[in-house]
Amino acid sequence: MAQSKYPDTRWAWVEIDQAALRRNVRAFKALLKPRQRMCCVVKADAYGHGAVPCARIMLSSGADMLAVATVNEGVELREAGIKAPILVLSEPPTTAIDTLLEHNVMPSVYDPDFALAYGERAVQLGCVGKYHMAIETGMNRIGVHYTDVLEFRRAIDFHRGIQCDGVFTHFATADEPDGWDFQLQLKRFNEAVAAMMDAGYDCGTVHCDNTPATIFAPQTHCDMVRVGIGLYGLHPCELSRSRITLDPVMSVRARITRCAHPAMGEGVSYGFTYRVPRATVQVCTIPIGYADGLSRTLSNRMEVLFRGERARQVGNICMDQCMFVLQQTPLHPIADAEPGELVTIVGRDGDAEITMDEMARLRGTINYEVACGFGMRLEKVYV
Repeated sequence: MAQSKYPDTRWAWVEIDQAALRRNVRAFKALLKPRQRMCCVVKADAYGHGAVPCARIMLSSGADMLAVATVNEGVELREAGIKAPILVLSEPPTTAIDTLLEHNVMPSVYDPDFALAYGERAVQLGCVGKYHMAIETGMNRIGVHYTDVLEFRRAIDFHRGIQCDGVFTHFATADEPDGWDFQLQLKRFNEAVAAMMDAGYDCGTVHCDNTPATIFAPQTHCDMVRVGIGLYGLHPCELSRSRITLDPVMSVRARITRCAHPAMGEGVSYGFTYRVPRATVQVCTIPIGYADGLSRTLSNRMEVLFRGERARQVGNICMDQCMFVLQQTPLHPIADAEPGELVTIVGRDGDAEITMDEMARLRGTINYEVACGFGMRLEKVYV
């Protein structure tokens, strides 16, 4: 495998494949009709992939809008010089209003008191505060209840300081588009939007699709779709693999920092949950641990890739380091590893591959959480 760049200060890092990200953005863009827009979700530092670099790639590849989870995430994009519309996917506290208006970041709105305070401050500053109205259709997380949308709009629409730039909902079961729950949410959303339009209220950009709905339900694309996890080459469910080709964007790499041949019976790592079975075992240390997103629950259960083959991780995963073993057998002789050699924790090495999905299954979680975890502390290298 070709040598990868790596940080000067630590032999563990995340690699971000920029070409793969571009291909994924274009693959989703190709699902849309010419006038339908795409909002790319870059919350949680672009699911651990780096919000600012990823946002720039997405916008250059056809994205029309960006979505974040917090006001500070939106500010980070603005301070990096990004001019595209930015939506915060929840309603922040009123104390964030000045920051929203200063940086032209749109909040989601579902509380009339917040909306009116937002409008009042906008008037004071000589501007208009744009917002997207969140509609609660069944996920029971955020939003104006679908039966209350007209009452809500009547309560706030008189204010000259605010403007509805869009309305949206979020599906809880979009990976089952033929299911009753998905269809019910869609019906409620459509009825709420129709009621507002019939009453003369401007709904702006209408959007409801997350990644799976974008893939499975083209009839629900409306004016815009909101694509998240799929942009990063991770599938929202098994069924989507046969519907769209996506390329993983993140790989996790490390270099060996120490190699040793402990005596038979010696223990490895905290608690000695692994003991060396024979003297022909080589124990190798890499500088990545649970503070880097490599969950301690994977201890003695996961594998890494070394020289294009799988090697067993052993001992309890530490906060900043973990160990794996190379075991000589008569049928499988292995040359000793050396410090500095490359190890792949997630990604491809030759014909071998370890995926986020494999790691998620071992952890009993979803690929979203795995990717976000690796992105929190490890330095990112864009290739």
